[in-house]
Amino acid sequence: MSIQTIEDTKVKAFPAKPGKVIAFTAKARRRIDVPAIAGRMATALIPPAVVIAILLVVWQVACSSPTASLSPPSQVWNEAYDLIAHPFFDNGPQDIGLAWRVLISLQRVAIGFGMAAVVGVALGALVGQSVWAMRGLDPVFQILRTVPPLAWLPLSLAAFRDSNPSALFVIFITSIWPVIINTAVGVRNIPEDYRNVARILRLNQLEFFFKIMVPAAAPYIFTGLRIGIGLSWLAIVAAEMLTGGVGIGFFIWDAWNSSRLPDIIVALAYIGVTGFCLDRLVAAVGAFVTRGTTAK
Repeated sequence: MSIQTIEDTKVKAFPAKPGKVIAFTAKARRRIDVPAIAGRMATALIPPAVVIAILLVVWQVACSSPTASLSPPSQVWNEAYDLIAHPFFDNGPQDIGLAWRVLISLQRVAIGFGMAAVVGVALGALVGQSVWAMRGLDPVFQILRTVPPLAWLPLSLAAFRDSNPSALFVIFITSIWPVIINTAVGVRNIPEDYRNVARILRLNQLEFFFKIMVPAAAPYIFTGLRIGIGLSWLAIVAAEMLTGGVGIGFFIWDAWNSSRLPDIIVALAYIGVTGFCLDRLVAAVGAFVTRGTTAK
């Protein structure tokens, strides 16, 4: 039997299916490299763990004196153990764990920041696309964005006469400016070739916005969104200190009035970790949407 006959027989006995062959090859290439994954995790986790351990030791040594005004880590652990070990307890409307308080604050941030993202991208596209809009609106934006978040709170309380919409307005007005500015910069930097293609295809303004403008300016937009989500988290904590409620900000203010410094320190740790997770979440979405062209 010739080699050609043998090959023909193999083909007949095992008919080729390109899709399966490609899938099998892809699976073979995707074999999990456990040592490489472990190495990357160690590289990512060990340095910050070492730094945190050093900071805790320095903090413990510096605050162990009887005259120290701040609590050392050991005292924080002993006095605020219930807050650390049981973040989801619920003993009533005003007596809940810190995890529930963070979730309540995150709900407000989601609403306020979501509105700021939509309005900010739309206004940024207008400012970046129109020279007249840029000349008229950009000075106003530059003036308003320098107003501190808490300076808006009395005005919002007078306008809405309710703490919850006032807090949402503070989040919105604080986080919208980096979204507008970065979107406008991204739109102004769209290559002229893209605009020429839109003219050749005779795209209307709506089609140009979704098919050309948003994809081309996406790296800039997500940079503004990352800055905005951080500002919104700062704003809600500050606003809740004054408006009350059951959010994490009001918890810190109430703990201060009750002289519970260990509780404040634990709450600050929750705030920091939550802010870091929000930043990483927006960065991950931006990297996925823009195929890794946004800054990490």
